[in-house]
Amino acid sequence: MVKQERAARTRETLIRSAAEIIDREGFAVASLTAISSLAGVSNGALHFHFASKAALADAVEGAALSRLFAVTGAALPPGASRVQLLVDATHGLARALRGDVVLRAGFELSVEAARPAQTDLSRCWKRWVEDVLDRAAAEGELHPAVDAQDGAAAVVAATVGFEVLGARDAVWLSAATVTRFWRLLLPTLVRPGLLGELRAEGTAGP
Repeated sequence: MVKQERAARTRETLIRSAAEIIDREGFAVASLTAISSLAGVSNGALHFHFASKAALADAVEGAALSRLFAVTGAALPPGASRVQLLVDATHGLARALRGDVVLRAGFELSVEAARPAQTDLSRCWKRWVEDVLDRAAAEGELHPAVDAQDGAAAVVAATVGFEVLGARDAVWLSAATVTRFWRLLLPTLVRPGLLGELRAEGTAGP
């Protein structure tokens, strides 16, 4: 049991170290030597857990997907708005991207041209946003002139864009930026009677 726990800790350390190197240098430049050095393990120990850099990148993507599910997995409280759920999730995603290097690296790997993505986080996020807005439309939350897929395209384009821009300037992932986006979009997206009930700043704490 002790050996298994040690192996699990080493694996998690390697995943985080790989994420930090990928986040800082990019997948193509990241080396296994740099990753093992940051993790404080030998190259042999790294290869015991991961046969190649591609296998390690797959593990980073898998760990990042778990983080994304934590953002999108909140249940809808009875009587709550699905659009508010989406607003809150975008704030949660921005917070997670600010503080979680594994999630940031996972999104970067999903658009990395040097390797085929095993788990496309951007696509997973897009599908979730589309599902929420499809349900919101079915339940009469959206403005009659708005197509749910058009709304989803706007949300996905903005949030994924914030993730890319946030790599160089953290203000793009700030609560203020996400709030301003929703203040601009909500009057167009939702039916007038619902607008006053929604909070562009989200319902969770900062």
